[in-house]
Amino acid sequence: MELTKLSIKELHEKLMKKEITVRELTDVYIKNAKEKNDSINAFITIFDDIDEQVKEAQEKIDSGEAHLLTGIPIAIKDVIQMKDRRTTGGSKILEKYVSPYDATVIQKLRALSPVFIGKTNTDEFAQGGSTEYSAYGVTKNPHDLERVAGGSSGGSAAAVASEMAVVALGSDTGGSIRLPASFCGVTGLKPTYGSVSRHGLLAMASSFDVIGSFSKNTEDSEILFNAIKGKDELDSTTVEGENDKETKIIGVPRSFLKEGVDPDVLEKFEESLKKLESEGYTIKDIEIPSMKYSLAVYYVLVPAEVSSNMSRYDGIKYGESVEGEDLIDGYFKTRGKFLGSEVKRRIMLGTYVLSAGYADQFYRKAWHVRSLIKNDIKKVFEDVDVIALPVSPKPAFKIGEKSDDPLAMYLIDIFTVAANVAGIPAMSIQNGTVNRDGKDLPNGFQIMAPHLHEDRLFELGKKFETIK
Repeated sequence: MELTKLSIKELHEKLMKKEITVRELTDVYIKNAKEKNDSINAFITIFDDIDEQVKEAQEKIDSGEAHLLTGIPIAIKDVIQMKDRRTTGGSKILEKYVSPYDATVIQKLRALSPVFIGKTNTDEFAQGGSTEYSAYGVTKNPHDLERVAGGSSGGSAAAVASEMAVVALGSDTGGSIRLPASFCGVTGLKPTYGSVSRHGLLAMASSFDVIGSFSKNTEDSEILFNAIKGKDELDSTTVEGENDKETKIIGVPRSFLKEGVDPDVLEKFEESLKKLESEGYTIKDIEIPSMKYSLAVYYVLVPAEVSSNMSRYDGIKYGESVEGEDLIDGYFKTRGKFLGSEVKRRIMLGTYVLSAGYADQFYRKAWHVRSLIKNDIKKVFEDVDVIALPVSPKPAFKIGEKSDDPLAMYLIDIFTVAANVAGIPAMSIQNGTVNRDGKDLPNGFQIMAPHLHEDRLFELGKKFETIK
């Protein structure tokens, strides 16, 4: 069997039995990355110290000290800082920025000695749903190069889907892992907010952001999550996880699916529910009345936090700068030259909703509704073990199709933002394909679990993969 088809555990077994070396495994993925990246544009940077990483990993394997991830090729979204490496955030303003430290997730991974292949493309500062807003070009969908890979973690999704990495890290603020996972046909995990440290992640919206993963299957996702999760003294929002009962009851908010979903996407979703039901799961219709407000709440609160977090990129504290007539003029010229349209749009939206006279009308009201959504979802979990939804109302759309219509782009997040608003874990699992223009495009099945119960996602995800 081709090495690129094997799971982490299968590759680990081959490495430990000396059936393959770390060099041989890495060469397969590096070859793919060098051959495919020009057309797909999954990576912003491919690292040049692969030999040193391979040597370190092989020594650990030879000494019997290997972890499951030792020697496994991994890609990192370019909003996660790695010491002495560029972290561009997909923006020209950070094109020459070299991070002086490792993010906590990178520190944890370094201790296990995977092979870091490179930094993957992202919408600028993770602000976008298609990876069309990167200053380093569009990431293309490996299944149809005329279509988007999804975003903002499109580079990581495309890297795993096109066999340039075994697994990859991304970040999810409103669907930025699950959407590209669905579009590219891989598994994407958005953990509970706080279950993974955000230290070293370029902040977009600090009360929504979470680092998660892309993988070939649920088991690989679980392995990577277990490696990066846990409390961190450098991130006061981090918390420890839980484990509990077997997953039996799946809640479906069908009233939320009445409009805007492509018929074949909805058909795939219902087919999967029937298969799960035939395996002994109970499918229960549920109502979450406040869920319909999730998108509106998200696009008030997130731009507000973006507005605050982006203030550091002024050409003085961070990033490239353009000299102006005075300090303020320098700020305007720097941001005007180096920041892209979507980042500017969100800064302006956020500044507006935080401004005097509007904060009560928009920002504070959105926080109240966020609390309502959290409570409604928490209450639903008293009766069901997980919630199921499609990931996206549509499969991957064509490059440029929505870039001139921000509202249409934002609506793609309709089924993903609720998990971020509530801070709960959610996962996109591969769910077959739908046909568009003669191309079979991947489709995702989304499951959400209560706060800190990623174990339910992994249990159901593994079962789901056996019945497809």
